[in-house]
Amino acid sequence: MALTAPPRPTTAEVEAELAEHVRALAGPDAVPRPEQVAAVRAVVADGRRTLLVARTGFGKSAVYFSATRMLRDRGWGPTVVVSPLLALMRDQVAAAQRLGLVAETINSSNTDEWDRIEAAITADAVDLLLISPERLANQGFRERVFHLLLEQPMALVCDEAHCISDWGHDFRPDYLRLRHLLDELPSWTPVLATTATANQRVTDDVASQLGSDALVLRTTLDREALHLSVVDLPDDAHRLAWLSEHLDELPGSGIVYCLTQEQAGQTAEWLRLRGHACEAYTGGTEPEQRLVLEEQLRANELKALVATSALGMGFDKGDLAFCVHLGLPPTPVAYYQQIGRAGRALQRAEVVALPRPTEDAAVWRWFEQVSLPPESTCDEVLLQLSSSRPTSVPTLESVVNLGRSRLQTLLKILEVDGAIRAVKGGYLLADEGWTYDRDKAERLRRLRREESDQMLAFADRPGCRLRFLREALDDAEAEDCGRCDRCLGAVRTTDLDPELVAEAGRHLRAGDVGIEPRRQWPTGLDEPKGRIKPDAQARWGRALCRVGDGGWGAMIDEVLTGDRLLHEDMVRAVAGVLKRWDWEQRPGWICPVPSRRRQGLIDRLCSGLGQLGKLPVHPALVRIEDGGFQADQANSAHQVANVWGRFTVDPDHLPEGDLLDAPVLLVDDECDSRWTLTVASHLLREAGSGPVLPLVLRSR
Repeated sequence: MALTAPPRPTTAEVEAELAEHVRALAGPDAVPRPEQVAAVRAVVADGRRTLLVARTGFGKSAVYFSATRMLRDRGWGPTVVVSPLLALMRDQVAAAQRLGLVAETINSSNTDEWDRIEAAITADAVDLLLISPERLANQGFRERVFHLLLEQPMALVCDEAHCISDWGHDFRPDYLRLRHLLDELPSWTPVLATTATANQRVTDDVASQLGSDALVLRTTLDREALHLSVVDLPDDAHRLAWLSEHLDELPGSGIVYCLTQEQAGQTAEWLRLRGHACEAYTGGTEPEQRLVLEEQLRANELKALVATSALGMGFDKGDLAFCVHLGLPPTPVAYYQQIGRAGRALQRAEVVALPRPTEDAAVWRWFEQVSLPPESTCDEVLLQLSSSRPTSVPTLESVVNLGRSRLQTLLKILEVDGAIRAVKGGYLLADEGWTYDRDKAERLRRLRREESDQMLAFADRPGCRLRFLREALDDAEAEDCGRCDRCLGAVRTTDLDPELVAEAGRHLRAGDVGIEPRRQWPTGLDEPKGRIKPDAQARWGRALCRVGDGGWGAMIDEVLTGDRLLHEDMVRAVAGVLKRWDWEQRPGWICPVPSRRRQGLIDRLCSGLGQLGKLPVHPALVRIEDGGFQADQANSAHQVANVWGRFTVDPDHLPEGDLLDAPVLLVDDECDSRWTLTVASHLLREAGSGPVLPLVLRSR
């Protein structure tokens, strides 16, 4: 029997009940915002699919909490909230209880509770179910849970809806599955999409996916509490010195954003050394520790979390009093989203940017990924698939020159587009007529470049800081804020103690980078294959710096591009890395890695280290065949295939006697995938050398 819609509240009932719900959620003096009233009325009373674009701290969750309460009170089934944010799910499970709602979440972090939650859903004992978009791709979840939900009148909420659009700054392919889900729902199903970070292009895209009759509600994106300023400093030593000197002048507690995990860890350590209560929070932080750190910040037990974007949209602390960026994200929209963590329940919050133009651009280049790979790569994937026999991801990876994460992203896009089909054991070809949208891909690439250029110029842009961000999000009401350093003509001091700057510089240059050895050859290769024998593996290696780091990073980048010579002080810095290295046995000799582009640089480095450490240099590795450049190889299978068989060991250049058995320092210019060092170490060990200790100028 076809589903029918249960009763809906009238407009008058919506307004009365929403007012009651807002008081329960936000306090006895709270009143609904006009846009909240309009959104709940549209979704619940009028049955219109609605997109609500509202600033952070507006109260978007109150809209669907209240809508859920009204619908459940009238016999509707549960509301399903699709959200990419585990932290947001945790907060909302607790907040929903204020309206007497039973909220549950099914995600990768609570697998031990799935059976209990699924039983509660079967018993209609769950009011609000929060799931990640990845759950929609899980066949077992769709069969066990979602089919059950579709058998009753339910409501659907898409939170952080900008993720559904590949024009957005945080596009997630799994969100594309919502398009198919919307087609499965009866036309009268209450559907709400919400976001705080959508310009007009993204808004139009999301609205079109909701349906031709979708209602779009936009609020002003002004944040009256935010006071933006920029501190322009020459390098990271000055930036760390400024941060440690002025952090306590910032009110309350807050977040210091960094672009990479390594930068966050290094900055948090520096601030702790200077007496500040700070901890690092990154994608590498264990889930349990994340919860501890979030609670410590909420309780103001920490002055700041030094975080990457891992602490993002899902974290809610109303009295977060400041947000500092040690380096900027690559788009104005992403920057607006991050500073939106601050000042939600305060009259004033400080937003301070310390741009790192050279370092930021290097990190952006490294992380840059368009949402759709080149047409040739898509064609290459499709050529490997058949309509009858599944092809696994490792098999595809051995043929397609694409990293694992980007390959999986592409497969999700192709699957949602209907070109391929996920089955047990891999993927099947589903639609031989699928075509690559060249025009859209080029527009996306051009858009990303334009956004990065905007952020590079952010510090020097004339005019109001917040107005620039609001205009980037197509806020029709954008105007000068009257509060930022540009509007007020105020400039934060850049006078710093030279000794403090020097100490910060020493801290930045003392953070040696470890290089973990590879222990397993990639799958999909005929040779080599399997586990690398322990006695053929490299030992832990070291690098002087990473891409985009604030110590030696900028200078080494110039050395590698040929814009600067390798000076003696740099060689001495590398020797300092060796001096701090906690090796079991001192190396006895040095072996350079053959290079087509930078052999002179590597030879100069080896010679300088040899002179300083009184170590002989033996160029035992020689190139016997040229392949492609490693920088052009995107995954492990291609990277190994590109160097396997290209090198050999010349026995005439090996050291003799006991020296051969001593540890050997294997020196290269930079390390990305670690496969060149792995293959070179394997060859040296096979030739009878002692343990191999990799050393490079720069690691990724």
